Amino acid sequence: MELVRADLVSRARAGDGEAFRELTEPHRRELHVHCYRMLGSFQDAEDALQETLLAAWRGLGGFDGRASIRTWLYRIATNRCLSTLRSAARRPAKAWDVPGVEPPEPTRLGEIAWLEPFPDALLEGAQPGPLGPEARYERTESVSLAFVTALQALPPRQLAVLILRDVLGFPANEVAAMLDTTVESVKSALKRARTGLRRSRPALTDREPAPPAGSPAENALVAHFVRAWESADIDALVALLTDDVFVSMPPLPFEYEGRDVVAGFCAGMLGAGRRSDLVPARANGQPAFGIYLHGPNGVRHGTGLFVLTLAGDRISAMTRFENSVLPWFGLPRSLPSR
Repeated sequence: MELVRADLVSRARAGDGEAFRELTEPHRRELHVHCYRMLGSFQDAEDALQETLLAAWRGLGGFDGRASIRTWLYRIATNRCLSTLRSAARRPAKAWDVPGVEPPEPTRLGEIAWLEPFPDALLEGAQPGPLGPEARYERTESVSLAFVTALQALPPRQLAVLILRDVLGFPANEVAAMLDTTVESVKSALKRARTGLRRSRPALTDREPAPPAGSPAENALVAHFVRAWESADIDALVALLTDDVFVSMPPLPFEYEGRDVVAGFCAGMLGAGRRSDLVPARANGQPAFGIYLHGPNGVRHGTGLFVLTLAGDRISAMTRFENSVLPWFGLPRSLPSR
């Protein structure tokens, strides 16, 4: 262990909170993202991060220096998340609660009711150092809603192994040590996890990539979407969608797939004179918007957050979240009349 780091560990063990902060702060944001990938919930990830740091503070006497502080923290965080996945009752699905709108018949009912968005502002500084040579996923893909949703369908141990190996690139022997298992078990779990992930997201491999964030292509597509939605122009909106476009609304279980079905969903949401303004944000490396419904007194009330998934010059998915997530993105609960 390097001398400076050894000195910080010694001071932290003696109860120096500032020394502990210096040890852990460089890893805080990436650990938050790690917990989010594991749990699919921003709130659960925040709780797991706090529990990780508390456990690290209390358990610093057991840190022997054979692994890095970063690896040791990942071990604690991963096992905290596994405990959450195994023991906690996940947030239940909710009943339809959009006033004045009768839901169309869904294509199916989703099972990942606890999914929540992750603000891009918190992804800044969350990228770990150079990833291991076996990491398979780029940063943007590994936080996308589609990827995080697919992860939630995996059994907990497979989920942990896939993230540690294919997303973060930890060597198999380090992952085995983190999970108190053998390298052979890690290899077996990774093989099963990769198969399960391919089953969960087969259509994604054939799609065109999304345009780069902030590029003219992304900006143009997003601007078209905003104009179509704010003017309730269903034809213009449908023209922006892929044939297999997908809409979900966690914690509501309703899911809609296919352009015609989604067109009916959008027509219902925009019908009866409902008009909204969209305020831009970014979530999971994707364009996002706070949705503000015009009220009778002119005040615009925040009703939720849209996150768009783009494929080439089209929108391949829209995910709507409840208005409780707006503060995470620095968005107000309401906007004054204009």
